[in-house]
Amino acid sequence: GTLLHRLANMVPLVPLPGARWTPFISQLLVCCLLTPGTQGQEFLLRVEPQDPVVSAGGSLLVNCSTDCPHAKLITLETSLLKEPVGNGPGWAAFQLSNVTGDSEFHCSAFCNGSQVTGSSNITAYRFPEHVELAPVSPWQPVGKNLTLCCWVAGGAPRTHLFVLLLRGEEVLNRQLAVGEPAEVTTTVLTGRSDHGANFFCRTQLDLRPQGLGLFQNSSAPRQLQTFVLPVTPLDLVVPRFLEVGTSCPVTCTLEGLFPASEAQVQLALGDQMLNSQVTSHGDMLVATATVTANMELEGTQKIVCSVTLGGENRETQENLTIYSFWGPIMNLSEPTVPEGTTVNVSCAAGARVQVMLDGVPAAAPGQLALLQLNATERDDRRSFFCNASLEVDGMILHRDRSVQLRVLYGPKIDPAKCPQHLMWKDKTTQVLQCQARGNPDPQVQCLHEGSRSPVPVGIPFRVSLNYSGTYYCQAASSQGTYNVTVAINVQDWNYLIVTIIIGVLILTLVVIAALWCVFGRQKRRDIYHVNQGSIWLPLTSRQPDEALEEQPS
Repeated sequence: GTLLHRLANMVPLVPLPGARWTPFISQLLVCCLLTPGTQGQEFLLRVEPQDPVVSAGGSLLVNCSTDCPHAKLITLETSLLKEPVGNGPGWAAFQLSNVTGDSEFHCSAFCNGSQVTGSSNITAYRFPEHVELAPVSPWQPVGKNLTLCCWVAGGAPRTHLFVLLLRGEEVLNRQLAVGEPAEVTTTVLTGRSDHGANFFCRTQLDLRPQGLGLFQNSSAPRQLQTFVLPVTPLDLVVPRFLEVGTSCPVTCTLEGLFPASEAQVQLALGDQMLNSQVTSHGDMLVATATVTANMELEGTQKIVCSVTLGGENRETQENLTIYSFWGPIMNLSEPTVPEGTTVNVSCAAGARVQVMLDGVPAAAPGQLALLQLNATERDDRRSFFCNASLEVDGMILHRDRSVQLRVLYGPKIDPAKCPQHLMWKDKTTQVLQCQARGNPDPQVQCLHEGSRSPVPVGIPFRVSLNYSGTYYCQAASSQGTYNVTVAINVQDWNYLIVTIIIGVLILTLVVIAALWCVFGRQKRRDIYHVNQGSIWLPLTSRQPDEALEEQPS
């Protein structure tokens, strides 16, 4: 007993400078102090708290107590820093500090000359120092497997530390943290519903069995964007030709795209980016831009449409031929000329353009087409046509122009359009039609030869007997005059009755003559029958002389 007491007094309360207590040394001391004894074994040495859980780096108050009435030398053996904080009959209290890890401590005492002991385990817990979801590509194609990986550094006790991989609040995988750092993975099949979803990992330190609770820590979320970029070709609508100085729309369409609103579209003319307007309708994307042709772009150019989504690209291109088609330009030496004037008509176009004037082609492309004529009345309002043709990329393009010539000529009156003998009935409405032609349009006036009173021309009027007579009709313009004579005979109603009677008599005579001819001929018509007394006659030969001498009967 004296030896044990001396050994107990040799155990320092605080570690010596530079000394490090280890679990091995602690176990060694306990073995040395726990000498066998039979006395006092009926009394137990209690250790409180029993199997405590302490935050790493924290402290713990330990109480060693016994019901032995004469307990002596109550001590605490541990690898941790300890400090006595109180004692009394059958008990002693110690403060343990800087609990950095799991450890074991032992209480011992002497009761009636025998040693009694008690022990307990300390579990130190700590939260993970770092929880991170490994980076993933922000864009993932729909229908592909995506591997998620969570890294967890630190955290104890690992037997109570779980790692979860989540999509939103949906648990994809839950495992115990194993290794340092712990790594937990899971694989998900991406779909359209994953677009915009947040993925993250979470740790759960479950100390609820120890009465402390559930401690959680989450990583920063990583948002996933899923996409569908079909392999079908883009539909690029581009005109085949475009003339310099004109504009036209080009359209690029792609269907089956998801999400269409997130796609980037570029339309370009050669190296020149076009200002495009992009709209989406469901899974269809439509980009429209306007192309303006200028002289610098003349020739074959490429229109390129490029669609980018999720780091992938689809591209297509079409050719656009920009051409210059100048002309045709037509010129008249004078648009309005007097009759008999020589008129020159010309048609011109660009360098590679072939022109044809009124069906007559120019000598070669780029050359002028000329036409010369002596203007006559028939050339008034005559149109001259020029056709220009240009070959562009194997296709012939045509363009037409026309000009009209006005010829000044004097008035003329066509007898067919101005009857010179008219017979009207008294008290009827009539119109004197007397039309004249000429350029400029002539004015026509008809005057009575005696009274010089005018008769309306081209206007309905009421006819009376005094309109009978001869009229001088004149067509006049700045190019001269033209005169015709028109005789108008107005008949009263008595003359009309006589005329009707004479007409009826003539008609009656014609009918009588026709009837006589028909019935007179019928009296000389009858049916005649041939006498068939003999149905055959003998034939005899006759000399020519006899035939001449025979007289007809």
